[in-house]
Amino acid sequence: MRTYLTFFLLFFGVLLHSQVQDSLVLRFNEYLGYVKKYHPIAKQAELTLSIGQANLMKARGGFDPKIEVDYDRKEFKGSEYWDRLNAAFKIPTWYGIELKGTFEQNEGDFLSTDESVPADGLYSAGVSMSLGQGLWINDRMATLKQAKLFREQTKADRDLLVNQILYDAALAYFDWLRAFNEAKIFQNFLSNADIRFEGIKSRAESGDIAAIDTVEAKIAVQTRALSLEQAKVKLMKRSLELSNFLWMNDNVPIELQPNVIPDIDISGEIDTTLEILGRPLDDFTIENHPKLLSLGYKIDGLRVDKNLKANKLLPIIDLEYNFLTETPEFINSFETQEYKGGLRFLFPIFLRKERGDLKLAKFKLRDAQFDLDNAEIEIKNKIVALYRELESFETQNILIDEIVGNYNALLSAEERKFSFGESSLFLINSRESKLIDAELKQIEVENKFYTSKAKLFKSLAINPENL
Repeated sequence: MRTYLTFFLLFFGVLLHSQVQDSLVLRFNEYLGYVKKYHPIAKQAELTLSIGQANLMKARGGFDPKIEVDYDRKEFKGSEYWDRLNAAFKIPTWYGIELKGTFEQNEGDFLSTDESVPADGLYSAGVSMSLGQGLWINDRMATLKQAKLFREQTKADRDLLVNQILYDAALAYFDWLRAFNEAKIFQNFLSNADIRFEGIKSRAESGDIAAIDTVEAKIAVQTRALSLEQAKVKLMKRSLELSNFLWMNDNVPIELQPNVIPDIDISGEIDTTLEILGRPLDDFTIENHPKLLSLGYKIDGLRVDKNLKANKLLPIIDLEYNFLTETPEFINSFETQEYKGGLRFLFPIFLRKERGDLKLAKFKLRDAQFDLDNAEIEIKNKIVALYRELESFETQNILIDEIVGNYNALLSAEERKFSFGESSLFLINSRESKLIDAELKQIEVENKFYTSKAKLFKSLAINPENL
C-alpha cells in the first residue's frame, strides 16, 4: 500500500515550503539523507556488518571449552555385561594444543582387561598436540583468521552498497530536476504563445494585419501545448522513479504528490552533500578505497587458505600425554610413572590431493591479485577522467549560458521589430524555437554536469558521514 507524501511531511518534516504557492520543495541533501537512513538496500548494507560479526563469533566457537560425557550400560538375563562412564573436559588452544581432563569408571562382568579401573574411577589430566600438520596453522586457526578478515571486508562492502544506492538515488533526483525544468520551459513558452496569439487576434480583427497570421500564431500555441503535455508525462515518470527511493521508517514506500517539486538551485549543494568538495586531483589517493580494501581483505583470506593447504603437506604427528590418578584432589598424586600416552603418525605417500589443493589455492590467490591490480588501474583512470570531464563541463556551462542569453536578445529584438511592423510571425517563431532548443540544451548540459559529479562520488566510493 502506497503512502502519500503528506504523511511523510507530517512525521519527518523533510520538505520546506517554496516560494511557489501550495508547492513543497524536496531538498537534495534531505532526500539523500532519508534514502541512506530508510531505504531497504541501505538497511541491507548494514546487515553485512552483522553477518561479518556473526561469522567471527562462529569461528571463535572452535576454541570454546567442551564437556563430553559417554555413558554405556548393558544388562541381559540378570547379568550386568558392562557399565561404562567416560567424561571429559577439553580446552582447545592456539597452535594445535588441547588441554584435557577426563574421568573414567567401568563396571561389569564382561569388561576387557584394559578397561579395569579402580572402583571410585580413574582421573587423568593431560595435553594433546600436533607436532607436524596443524602445529602452526590448522582449520580452526584458519577459520578464525578468515572470519576476522571477512568482518573487515564487510565494512568495505557496506560502504560500497551504501554508495551505490545513494548514487542511483542522486541520478533519479537529477533526472527529476531535468524533467521539471523542461516542463517549466514549455509552460513559460506556452504562456508567451497564448499572449502573442491574443494580441495578433486583436490586431487581425481590427484589420491591422492579415487574418492568416492568426493561424500561424494558433499553430505555435498548439505546438507549445503538445510539447508541454509530453514534458508532463516525462515528469510523471521521473517522479515515480524518484519515489522508488523514498521510504519511511517502518518499511512503508512513499509516493510523491504532484505539488512536490525539486530544489531548482542545487549547484552549490551537490559537492557538500556528496562530500566531494575540496577533493582536488592532486590530493587524490586510492589506498583507502572501499573496493580495493575489500579485494585486499579477500586476498589476505585466500593467503590464509594457501598457508593452510601448504601445511597439509606435512605429516600428521599427534602426540598425547595424560597423568593418571585416583585422588585428583591431591596435586602430588599426579606422578610421571602413572600415565597414559600415545602417538599417531600419518603421511600419504604421493600427496596428490594435498598438492592439488595447494595449486588451486595459489591460482585463486593469483586470480584475486589480478582483480586487485586491474581494479586499481580502472579506478585511478576513471577518477582522473571524471576530473577532466568536470573541468570541461564548467566551460560548457559558461558557453551555453552565453548562447541562451544571445538567443534571448535575438528574440526580444525580433519581437520589437514585429511591433513596428518590420518583422514577421514566422521569424519570431523561428527565433523562439532556437531559444527553446538552447534552453533545453542548457538543462541537458547541467544534468550531465551533475551526473558527472555523481559518477565521481561513485568512483571515490564515498559513504557520506553527514547524511
